[in-house]
Amino acid sequence: MSSLFTRQLRALLVTAALAASVLAAPALAQKTLRVAMHSDLKILDPIWTTALISTHHGYLVYDTLFALDEKLQVRPQMVERYDVSPDKLVWTFTLREGLAFHDGAPVTAEDCVQSLKRWAARDTVGQKLMSYVAALAAADARTLRMTLKEPYGLVLQSLAKSGSNVPFMMPKRVAATDPNTQITDATGSGPFIFVKDQWKPGEKAVYVKNPRYKPRVEPPSGLAGGKVPMVDRIEWVWIPDPQTQVNALIGGEIDLIEILSPDLLPLLTDSKDIEVRVVNAAGRQYAMRFNVLHKPFDNPKIRAAALAALSQKEFLDANVGDAKWYRICKSLFPCGSPLESTAGWADVLNGDAVKAKAMLAEAGYDGTPVVLLHQTDISGHSNLATVGKAQLERAGFKVDLQAMDWQTLVARRAKKDPPAQGGWHAYFTSWSSVDVLDPVATSFLNAACDKATFGWPCDADLEKLRDQYAKETDPDKQKAIAEAVQRQVLTYPTHVPLGQFTTPTALRKTVTGMLAAPSFAFWNIDKK
Repeated sequence: MSSLFTRQLRALLVTAALAASVLAAPALAQKTLRVAMHSDLKILDPIWTTALISTHHGYLVYDTLFALDEKLQVRPQMVERYDVSPDKLVWTFTLREGLAFHDGAPVTAEDCVQSLKRWAARDTVGQKLMSYVAALAAADARTLRMTLKEPYGLVLQSLAKSGSNVPFMMPKRVAATDPNTQITDATGSGPFIFVKDQWKPGEKAVYVKNPRYKPRVEPPSGLAGGKVPMVDRIEWVWIPDPQTQVNALIGGEIDLIEILSPDLLPLLTDSKDIEVRVVNAAGRQYAMRFNVLHKPFDNPKIRAAALAALSQKEFLDANVGDAKWYRICKSLFPCGSPLESTAGWADVLNGDAVKAKAMLAEAGYDGTPVVLLHQTDISGHSNLATVGKAQLERAGFKVDLQAMDWQTLVARRAKKDPPAQGGWHAYFTSWSSVDVLDPVATSFLNAACDKATFGWPCDADLEKLRDQYAKETDPDKQKAIAEAVQRQVLTYPTHVPLGQFTTPTALRKTVTGMLAAPSFAFWNIDKK
C-alpha cells in the first residue's frame, strides 16, 4: 500500500471519527470550541517542563501576578496594587479580593510565595531574580513582601514572564511539590478548569469554564486584562497529521488549527468559511541545544565547530518553506528587537564545512557519534534534526539520529545520563521571540551549571555578564552587555540560533475574539 494512499486513508478515517463524535454529541446549549493543537498534552506541569503545549495548558487553568499586554508592557493581573520602598529594596504586592482556586479555596499570599519559590527553582529568570532576594514571605492573607539584597531592575519583568516557564500561581499544597517532580494536580485559579477524568493522552484534553473566576475589569490585551471565558467547553483534539487537521477544519469537525503548516495554505484559499491569521506577530526562533556534560560537546571548541558547520537557510526552507514566513537572523536576540546584533557572528552559521573540519581537527574530535534527538510529530519542526544531521556530517561529525515524538523528547532531554545509556548530545526546538529578548530571559543562556536548564552549560564569564545586564538600566549599556554575551557564546557555545519564523493560525469564521499574544489566549474567544 503506497504511503500516499495510507495517509489519505488515515485522514479519511480520523475525519469520519470526528464527524461521528460531533453527530453523537448531545444537543446542548453549551458552546464547545474544538481545537487542533500543535502537540499532544502529556505533561501537566508547566514549571517542570518548558514545552509550549504545557504552557498553553497553564494559561487556561492558572493565573499570574503580572502579565504582558499586546504591546509587551507589564500589567498587574492577580495583583491589585504594589509599591516599592525608596531604596528599591522592599517590594509589597497586594492581591485582588475574591480570588479563588477551582476547589473553592481562597488564593492567599502564602500560595503565591510557595508558587514563586517552586518556579524560581526551575526557571532561568526566576533563578536570577531569587539570587537577589533576601526574603520572600506573606505579610498577611493578601499581601506578599519581597526584600532584596540590592536593587534589581527586572523585578516586574520577571514576575510578568510570559513564556516557558511562566510563574503560574498554584495552591500551596501543590506548589510544595519538589521542583524536580512533576505535579499531577491541575488545580488553579484561572478562567478554565481541566477535566482530568476526560483527559486521554493521544486523543484529547478537555477544559470547562470556571464559574468562580473573577476577571479584571480592564479589556483584554495580550495576556493581560480581563480574562473572560466566553465558551463553556474547550476540547484539544490531538490530530498528528497536518492534512487531516485541514480536512477536519474544512468539514467543520474542529473550529481552529493552532499552527497551520504553510504548505497546506493553498487548500484553504477558496474557502469562504475559514480565515488565516498570525496570532504571535513577534514569531519564534529555532535553536539547536548542546548538552555539555558528555563528549564531544563537553569541548567548547567542538561546539564552536558546529556553529561554523550549520546554516540557517536550509533549516528554514525545510521546516517553514515559504520565505514569506521566515527570516534569516544571525543574532542571539530576535531581529527587530532592541538587542538585535550580528556582532562577532559574520564568520559562523555559513554552512562552512571546510572551516568546520579544520576546527574539529584542531579540537581533537575523535569521531564520537553525536546522538541527535529527532522529533517527528510537530509540523514545522520535524525536519530540523534531519537538516542538522546532513550539515554536521558534511563537516566531519558522526551523527546518530534517533527519532521519537516530541513528548518523548521532552522527557529524555531531562536526563543527564551518557548518551549510550539513554541520554543525548543535542536536540532542536523553538522559542517564542519574547522568551529570548535579553540575556536574562533567554533560558539557553543560563550557564549556572546544575541550575541551568537541559544541557547544563557552566560558564562563570557568561553568568557575570548576565548579572551585569540584570543590574543595568541604561538601554545603551544593556545593548553593549548583550553584545558581549553574544561574543562570549562564540567562545563558550550554549546553543545555536537557527532563524526566525511566524506561524499561521487557521480558524472558522464562526470563531471570534482571538487575541494577539505571545502565548495562545483562549479567553475572549467566542463561537457563533
